[in-house]
Amino acid sequence: MNNRPEGDARATRNERRIAARERAQRARAQQKRRQRGARIGLQVGLGVVLVAAATIVTLVLVQSAKPAGPGPDVMADGGITIGQDLKAVDAGAPTTPSPSSSATGAADPVRITMYIDYLCPICGSFEQTNSDYIEGLVQSGAATLDIHPVAILSNRSQGTKYSLRAANAAACVAQQSPDQFFAVNRQLFAKQPEEGTPGLTDAQLTDLVTGVPGIRHASAITKCIDQQTYGGWVDERTTAVQGGDIPGSDLRTFPGTPLVLVNGQQYEYSQPFSNEEFRTFVVSAAGSGQTPTPTPTATRTSSPSPSPSATPAP
Repeated sequence: MNNRPEGDARATRNERRIAARERAQRARAQQKRRQRGARIGLQVGLGVVLVAAATIVTLVLVQSAKPAGPGPDVMADGGITIGQDLKAVDAGAPTTPSPSSSATGAADPVRITMYIDYLCPICGSFEQTNSDYIEGLVQSGAATLDIHPVAILSNRSQGTKYSLRAANAAACVAQQSPDQFFAVNRQLFAKQPEEGTPGLTDAQLTDLVTGVPGIRHASAITKCIDQQTYGGWVDERTTAVQGGDIPGSDLRTFPGTPLVLVNGQQYEYSQPFSNEEFRTFVVSAAGSGQTPTPTPTATRTSSPSPSPSATPAP
């Protein structure tokens, strides 16, 4: 039998309720503190991430804002000029004609200007169809050739930026061994990878370039390819060309690669390429009745010059 007074029982129950409320309040306070701590930790962590991201973006912007280094000495306007005997023209000479210029007599060479991308399959097709003919014209002194390597298709090689790396390799040759540029240009197209593939590695590019007969300063070229010495310059020139800075023409919009100009006039080619069509265009662009024709010389050692025939021919 419970002999405890009724008032004491009620007091005990009240004490238990008060104690329970206090425990609940303490639990809620602890929970709030934990939640507040979690929010603070999340905010601090988010702040750290944002600061890190801002730092990375700043570094990228700083790097991208750095001006590209100078290009090769013989490529003042982005192109190298190849003249008689396939030798590079002195850097002091003008590298491209004014758009309105034209041949004024048989002694004046026709000026052929090409903007090419070493991954561009259409460039490769043009090269395969017309390179022997162009070589004959240049070798004999009937024409000069400006070659402007650009990197339009840098994002078409599974992230390896083959167009940029190949154009950089060509620029390395232009600086170190300019008289072999024409031969290197032909080799880069002879070994052209398919668009959408990784392309040649830097080691393969080095082997290809330094394997060209007569190449000079192979070690300097190798270092230049490894360090992508002219990568920033190629990228800068590509952006300028795509923006309408196209030396040797009146064009305000870059039509893509290959862009072929003869005495400043754009060759509007049809496909598949035809050497007869290009020969006819060269004759027309030469003007003044001039018909530049390759003339074999005693120093010629590459493929034979096309001989005049019934085909309209420079």
